[in-house]
Amino acid sequence: MTPRSRDAVRPLAVVPTPGPYDDFEPRPRSELATRVFNIIVAGLMLVLAAPVMLLAALAIRLSSRGPILYMQERVGLDRRWTRTRALNERRREDLGGAPFTIFKFRSMRVDAEANGQAVWAKQNDDRVTRVGKILRATRIDELPQLFNVLRGDMNIVGPRPERPSIFVRLREQIDEYPVRQRVRPGITGLAQVSNPYDQTIDDVRRKVAYDIAYMRRQSLAEDIRIMARTVPVMLLRIGGW
Repeated sequence: MTPRSRDAVRPLAVVPTPGPYDDFEPRPRSELATRVFNIIVAGLMLVLAAPVMLLAALAIRLSSRGPILYMQERVGLDRRWTRTRALNERRREDLGGAPFTIFKFRSMRVDAEANGQAVWAKQNDDRVTRVGKILRATRIDELPQLFNVLRGDMNIVGPRPERPSIFVRLREQIDEYPVRQRVRPGITGLAQVSNPYDQTIDDVRRKVAYDIAYMRRQSLAEDIRIMARTVPVMLLRIGGW
C-alpha cells in the first residue's frame, strides 16, 4: 500500500459541533459604571448591616465550636470565552472561570464535609446548626460576601458562583451551564429570587434559564429591581432553609 493510500484510509478528525450557546454574549454594559455602582452599594450595605453581622458573629461563636466565617473556593468570571480575551488570561487548568475565595457566616458544623466531598444542602439538613438555620433562612449568612464585592470577585447581582468540583459535574450535565461565567457572579440574582435552593438537577436547569434571561437584559436598572425583590426573600424567609 502506498503512503498516499494509507493516508486515504485514515479516520477524519471529529470537529465538534457548536452548541446553541457557544456564540452567546451577555447584553453589553459599562464595566466602570457597574463597578462603581457595586462598590457604593456594598459599602452602604456593610454600614447598614454591621449590627446584624455583629450579632450573627456573636451567636455563631457562642452556639457552636469552630470559626465564625466559612471560606470556600468558588468559580468566578471567565475571561477566556472569546479568543481576544484568552490572550489576557491564562490558567493551568480550565476550571470554567477564575477561582476566588468566597466568605460566608458558618451555618454548618465544622465536620459537615469530613470526607472532603462537596454535598448540596437539603431541607432539614442535620449538618446545619440551630443558629445556622436562621442565618440560612434569612440569607444573613451571605452578608460577608459584600467584602467579595469590594474586592471585585463578585457583583451584588449575578449568577451564584459554584464550587469547582460541583461546577465540573454540572457543566457535563447541562450544556449551557458554563455560559453563566460570562458575567461576574453575584450575591443575589434573578434565579435566587425566583426559586428556592437547588435539590435536583432540574432545579439547576431552571436556575440556569433564569441566569441566561438576566444576562440577556442585564443593566443597573435590572440590578436594582432584583435587589428590591431580594428584600422580601430575606425578611419573609422565602426559599431558604
